Amino acid sequence: MENILEKQRSAHEEIERLEQAIVDTYMEDAKTHRERLYNEHLVDKYLTRIAEKSQYLLELYQDKDGQRLEEMRALSGPNEFSEFYERLKDIKDHHRKFPNEPAEPLETDFIRSNQEKEEEDFEELEKLFSGEENLGRYLDLNTLHISYINLKGVKKLDYLQYLDEFDDFATIYPKSIKSNEEYKQYLNQLYDYLRGFFRRARPLYDLNKLDNTAKEEFEKKWEARELEGWKDVIANTDQSLFCAACQKQFTKSSVYDAHLTGKKHIKAQKKLEEDQSTQKPNGNSHHPINGDKRKTIALKEFLIKKYAEELNNFREETKANVERKQALTDRERALEQEQEQIELIEEDSDDEDNERIYNPLKLPLGWDGKPIPYWLYKLHGLGVEYPCEICGNYVYMGRKAFDKHFQEWRHAHGMRCLGIPNTRQFHEITKIADAYALYEKQKREGMTEEARAEAIEEFEDNEGNVYNKKTYEDLKRQGIL
Repeated sequence: MENILEKQRSAHEEIERLEQAIVDTYMEDAKTHRERLYNEHLVDKYLTRIAEKSQYLLELYQDKDGQRLEEMRALSGPNEFSEFYERLKDIKDHHRKFPNEPAEPLETDFIRSNQEKEEEDFEELEKLFSGEENLGRYLDLNTLHISYINLKGVKKLDYLQYLDEFDDFATIYPKSIKSNEEYKQYLNQLYDYLRGFFRRARPLYDLNKLDNTAKEEFEKKWEARELEGWKDVIANTDQSLFCAACQKQFTKSSVYDAHLTGKKHIKAQKKLEEDQSTQKPNGNSHHPINGDKRKTIALKEFLIKKYAEELNNFREETKANVERKQALTDRERALEQEQEQIELIEEDSDDEDNERIYNPLKLPLGWDGKPIPYWLYKLHGLGVEYPCEICGNYVYMGRKAFDKHFQEWRHAHGMRCLGIPNTRQFHEITKIADAYALYEKQKREGMTEEARAEAIEEFEDNEGNVYNKKTYEDLKRQGIL
C-alpha cells in the first residue's frame, strides 16, 4: 500500500505530465478541421483530469484523518533511519512476491502515434455528430423544427426561417402556449441540444461562465420588469395574488379568495405539499423562483437566446449550407457526397513524414510532387490570370487552362443558369452581358434567314407564272390559282 507522501508525489507528477501534454497538443500543426476539433477534445480531457487530480491533492493536503501528519512525524522522528529501511524492505518484499508485474509509466498515457489517432479517436469523434452537423460545422435543428411545427398556435415557418428566428421568443411563440406541457418539453429539448452542441463543437468554451453571466443579467431585467416578451406579465404580477399550486395570477383579491376554496385548488395544493415533502430529504426543496414556473420558462428562454448569440457564426454557416443544398439537384448532391469521401480519404492518406517542400514562388507542382521549373512556368504563361464572370468570377491560371474550361462543368453550369446553349460560337465569351448580346444577335439573324428563305423559294402555276412562296400560298388559299 502506497504511503500518503508517495500518493501526493504521484499526483503532482501526473498533473505536470498533463500540462506538458496540453502544450504538445497545441504545438501540433493541425491542418484540417477534424484534427483541430480532435485536439480541442483531447485538451478538454486533459483539463478534466487535472481538475480531478487537483481535488484529490486538496483532500490529501487537508489530511482530515491525520494520516499524513502521522507519517511526517514518523519520518522526521528519532527513528527515521529505521523507518526508512523498514519501508525499503516492504518495497523489496513486494517485488519478490510479484517479480513479473508490468510497470506502466505515466508518459505512455500521453504518447500516441498518428496511426492510432486516425483509427480509434477520429472514429469516436465522428460518432459525436450527426451527418447534418458535419463534425460540428453546422447546427442540426431538423428534429426541433418538426417539434416546433407541431406546437399549437405558432407561426408556421420553413426550416430556413426557423433557423433565423427560433430564438425570437417574443414574436413567433404566442404567450398562450407558454404554460403548455408540449412547449416546456420543446424548450427543454432546444436547451439541451444547444448545450450539448457547445460541449461537442466547442469543448474548451467556458459554458458555466456564460450561464452565470446570463442568470445575473436575467435577474436584473426580471426585477426591473424589462425582460423582452414578459414585460406585461411581470407588470401585472402581484405575488400576494399568485397561486403557486395552480400557477395562476389573479387581479382581484375577492376572486383569489374564492379560488382558494375550490376543489381544483385544494387538490393542487395537496399535490404541491406532497412534492415538497418528498424533495426535502434530498435537499431540493428550495425553488429559485418561489414557485412561479413562468420565471423558470423565461430564464430558459433567456439562456437559449444567449447560446444562440454565441453560436451565431454556426447559425449563419448552417443557413448558407441549407440554401446551397436546396439549390442542388439529386445528381449534384450525390457528386458532392462522393467528393467529401474523396477529400477524407486524401486527408487520411497524407504522409506526415514527408519533408516540407521549399516553394517561395508558389509554383504549381509537377507529376513528381515537386514545383515545376520557373522557365516552364513562364513558357506556359501560368502567371497570367484569366477571370470568367460566367463561372462566378473564377480565375484560371494560364491560357491552356482557360481554353479548356469552356467545355468543363463549371462553365457549362453557368451557361445553363443563363439559359444560353454552350455552343462553339460562345467560345472566348466570359462576360454575362456579352453572352446575352451574342445570343440575342443569333436569334435575330436566325429569324432573318428564315424570312430570306421564304423570299428566295419560288413556285410556278399552270400558266407558267412565277411567284414566291408567300404570294403563291395566298393566291392558292383564295382560289385564284
